[in-house]
Amino acid sequence: MAAAARGLWVTFEGGDGAGKTTQAALLEDWLREDGRTVVRTREPGGTEVGVLIREIVLHHRGEVAPRAEALLYAADRAHHVATLVRPALARGEVVIQDRYLDSSVAYQGAGRILDATEIRDLSLWAAEGALPDLTVLLDLDPASARARLDADDKPFDRLEAEQSDFHARVRAGFLALAAAEPDRFLVLDASLPPGELAAAVRARVASALDGSSP
Repeated sequence: MAAAARGLWVTFEGGDGAGKTTQAALLEDWLREDGRTVVRTREPGGTEVGVLIREIVLHHRGEVAPRAEALLYAADRAHHVATLVRPALARGEVVIQDRYLDSSVAYQGAGRILDATEIRDLSLWAAEGALPDLTVLLDLDPASARARLDADDKPFDRLEAEQSDFHARVRAGFLALAAAEPDRFLVLDASLPPGELAAAVRARVASALDGSSP
C-alpha cells in the first residue's frame, strides 16, 4: 500500500549510545515543519502497558530469564502495534519509533544467544506480521558507544550494563539483519556528525513519502 495512503512507519535501531533518540527527534522536527502529523513512540514503553513492561525488562533488580525477557518484549510489541502503530498508520500519519523487533533479534537472539529465527518469528506473530517501511540502523562500535554512555553520567539499565562481548554480539546481529533486508534498512555510520546523519535520513524518508523506490 502506498505510503501516502497508510502513512509511513520509520524505526530507529542500533546499540545503546548510537544516537537513536537524537535522530528520531531531528526527523520528527523536520516532518512537523513540513506539515506532517507525527506519532513518536518507542519500545518498550510506548503505551501504558509498555511502561510497566519497560520497568521490568530494563530496571528490574535481579535476574530475568532470557526467554522470559524475550516474551515480555513480544507482549509489549503485540499491544503497541495493535493499539498505537496500526491506528496511526491507518490515519495516514508518520510513526517514528525507537526500537522494534530487530532489537529483540539482536539483543535477545544474538546478545542472549537464543535462536534468532525463533525470536523474530515470535515478534512477527505478536505483531501480526507488521514490519516498518524503513529501518534506520545507526551503527557504532561498542567501545565508542560505551564512551558516550559514560559521558552522560546516568545509571545504566540492565542491557546497557552488559559486558563488551554482549554488545559486540548485538552489533553483529544488527548488521546481519540489515544485510538480509537491504531494501528495508538504511545503515549509517553513527560516528558521523548528527547533521550529516539527519540529512541522510531525511533523503530516504522523503523518497519513501514520494512513493519512490528506496
